[in-house]
Amino acid sequence: MEFVVEEGKSLHEECSTLILPGLSIGNVGQLAVDLLVPSTGAERIGYLDDPNLLPCVGNDAYLPSPQGDLALPLEAYDSTSNSLTLIQQRSPVVKGMMIEFAKNVADFAAASGKKHIVLLSSLDFGRWQTIDMSSGLQIYYLSSASVDGTDVDCERLGWKRLQEYNPAQRMWKYLSTLAEGNAELDDDMPSEDELGEEDYCPSLPFAAMFSCFKHRRTARTGNPSRGPDHRPEKRKVEEREGGNGEERKMGKLGGEEMGKRRRGEEGGGGGGPPPPDLDLAKGLKVTCLLCYCSEGDNISEAFQLADAACRLLDIDPNNFHGNAGGKWIVPFSWQTVYGPPPDMSLF
Repeated sequence: MEFVVEEGKSLHEECSTLILPGLSIGNVGQLAVDLLVPSTGAERIGYLDDPNLLPCVGNDAYLPSPQGDLALPLEAYDSTSNSLTLIQQRSPVVKGMMIEFAKNVADFAAASGKKHIVLLSSLDFGRWQTIDMSSGLQIYYLSSASVDGTDVDCERLGWKRLQEYNPAQRMWKYLSTLAEGNAELDDDMPSEDELGEEDYCPSLPFAAMFSCFKHRRTARTGNPSRGPDHRPEKRKVEEREGGNGEERKMGKLGGEEMGKRRRGEEGGGGGGPPPPDLDLAKGLKVTCLLCYCSEGDNISEAFQLADAACRLLDIDPNNFHGNAGGKWIVPFSWQTVYGPPPDMSLF
């Protein structure tokens, strides 16, 4: 993965929290990031180029008048006033390469000095086991703060831990093994068509990213966007070696890269010692914020998920200067998300 800095821009060290979406049903995580970018006054500082993402290009998503800027698959924005970096992902990951992509993003986060990762994603309403709509939309969470995924701060906010998370369950365990780079061929793991109810959550992108962030060591110093002369330039966050070509079976998370061994920077992988700028004591702190939804118009869910991220990070949306009489700035691109309203003369 390469991080390409825009001319005259750079990563800001004070932006120690990273918010990004986990692609899933209804695109709620992406819509929530779409709200947060303009509302927090974030400016684009560059983009990430990863071979595991499908290519795409489009018009600027936020400005009402064209400035000649193109939207790319993976872009980084900094909101210095809120100490935030936001990453927007606009295209899906190549099938079978989710783990490798998640490792690349985790490496970027660690190399750029991020301390807290907030993942925004959604779950299929049709798979909700215990439906409780008594208090409206429920926010669920999953945290690396403890082994069982609980977090005191999230509980204090009234959110419920994702009940489907079980670190001892086979798929979650296998996912952690893949994230650590210690996977071995396991023909007993189910294919995508064989996934059971208990395998649904660990098969989603947010689960792969959660595991990879959790196992990625934090960087003490360093800026992946700057060279020795401190001029913005391209730099590869990490180069990866080829695997043994064996294909691992893990549904959506399977693929050729599953058998790859990480180089010496990961424990148990052999090779040389880890780089000196990595803290071996712990991985990155990561919090997943999730909601159940169905396909369709999920703008209301996006507002609530974005608001949940602000509550977690103690950011007051009332300080935003919304463009529709409210606190949020609605992206210009949303005007064409679902097309024009129906002709009321038909009814």
